[in-house]
Amino acid sequence: MTIIRNPILPGFNPDPSICRVGEDYYIAVSTFEWFPGVGIYHSKDLKNWRLVSRPLNRISQLNMMGNPNSGGVWAPALSYSDGQFWLIFTDVKVTEGQWKDCHNYLVTCDTIDGEWSEPIYLNSSGFDPSLYHDESGKKYLVNMKWDHRLHHHNFYGIALQEYDVEQQKLVGDSTIIFKGTDIKLVEAPHLYKINDYYYLLTAEGGTKYDHAATIARSRNLEGPYEVHPDNPLITSFPYPRNPLQKAGHASIVQTHTNEWFLVHLTGRPLPKDNQALLDPRGYCPLGRETAIQRVEWENDWPYVVNGNGPSLEIEGPSMEEVVWEKEFEEKDDFNEERLNNHFQSLRIPLGEQIVSLKDKPGHLRLYGKESLTSKFTQAFIARRWQHFNFTAETKVAFNPNTFQQSAGLVNYYNTENWTALQISWHEEKGKILELSTCDNFTFDQPLKGNEIVIPAEQEYVYLRVDVQTSIYEYSYSFDGENWTLIPIKLASHKLSDDYIQGGGFFTGAFVGMQCQDTSGQSIPADFDYFIYKESE
Repeated sequence: MTIIRNPILPGFNPDPSICRVGEDYYIAVSTFEWFPGVGIYHSKDLKNWRLVSRPLNRISQLNMMGNPNSGGVWAPALSYSDGQFWLIFTDVKVTEGQWKDCHNYLVTCDTIDGEWSEPIYLNSSGFDPSLYHDESGKKYLVNMKWDHRLHHHNFYGIALQEYDVEQQKLVGDSTIIFKGTDIKLVEAPHLYKINDYYYLLTAEGGTKYDHAATIARSRNLEGPYEVHPDNPLITSFPYPRNPLQKAGHASIVQTHTNEWFLVHLTGRPLPKDNQALLDPRGYCPLGRETAIQRVEWENDWPYVVNGNGPSLEIEGPSMEEVVWEKEFEEKDDFNEERLNNHFQSLRIPLGEQIVSLKDKPGHLRLYGKESLTSKFTQAFIARRWQHFNFTAETKVAFNPNTFQQSAGLVNYYNTENWTALQISWHEEKGKILELSTCDNFTFDQPLKGNEIVIPAEQEYVYLRVDVQTSIYEYSYSFDGENWTLIPIKLASHKLSDDYIQGGGFFTGAFVGMQCQDTSGQSIPADFDYFIYKESE
């Protein structure tokens, strides 16, 4: 018997949409403002997953220039029908205030890791769209409908409308088929036809600690839908001691071995010593992750095995375990022709005039662009935090000639929350190493007056961050062997959904390499390698 331990997709991998093709399983997850858009993972056994595709990788498919923090790609829905993959996604342009300006699109591809089509525009009535392929051959789009009117509940209900493949557009009337329960905030619809019933799986309660998945059924596609007698299907809300919190936003799959599983969003808060258990429930710097639960059926209703709280370990399906080879080495020497799939940039693809693996072979070269507070063009390449304890390290050559130029190692949540250990320039000290912090848009330079002077003949500087659950610390070295700790403890919780301000808080902490040049000279920084390594 295989045991699966949760989460199956650690780190910022929210809103899972699972899809089976034969004996292959795929999960698509949200990426928000990070580019390329959407991550698709592949498994043969529901336990071991590897990142195989980032389908929205061209500016013609996804242009998030200027998108707000936590805007961009929300809740993709992946399905397979008629010999091809169908991927539906939202690009959210406005998150704050009364409106959600968001546009829903469809892309298709014959293979999961091929070149996906140009997007077909569907509608803008709300987010979390999903495509249902009916046995009749017809296709239907469901999405939550947004109500911006004052004194109205924003989550108006789940809308259903037919999609015409030939015309490549929605046709007929849009009908509200489900208003949700008194948990409210109904979103994330997925439709399934199982035996004689249509099942509508939705999320409710918002994507924080009140989150839940609700399921309803009807004999007619357009309803009325009756809610599960023991709703919600899954939630962590009544179980504050469960290490898997925020359980909700789910999708279900029947395996080729005729077993049923549910994948769902979850978050793991940092430990809280000597603090109240219930409110607030804590901070999740790893963001919202993906977990899996076993499902059983009773009276034509699905139930999560072991109750509707998430389990840390479950019994896997009766399949042979298939362990993938490592997708990338812990130390990336930048000797390949393209970056590995775990690296992303913000909002747009960075062309070779900004990021290059060729201009200095064996290095990642970044040409300095805008600051870490920009929502337009940052020369920043980063990857998710996926563990509570890890080390990230890089080696960089950079020769600034003004204080407006800096390059180095960054830990980042969004434009308003980050820290950076960077090489820069000082009028009296010459080349220096400085620490900058941005805490809910309040700036500080903790080494002010004590900046570290870099010897003039020193070409490379080694930079490292050690994340130790609740805190993280930076170090530097001039030879790669003798390290000096910068004695400033930074708080991991400040890079979490639960800490930051504003209307959008949906991503997770990232660590990576950045070069900025607000003088406009676009001088380059050369990164010789990047290490991401889990520590004990």
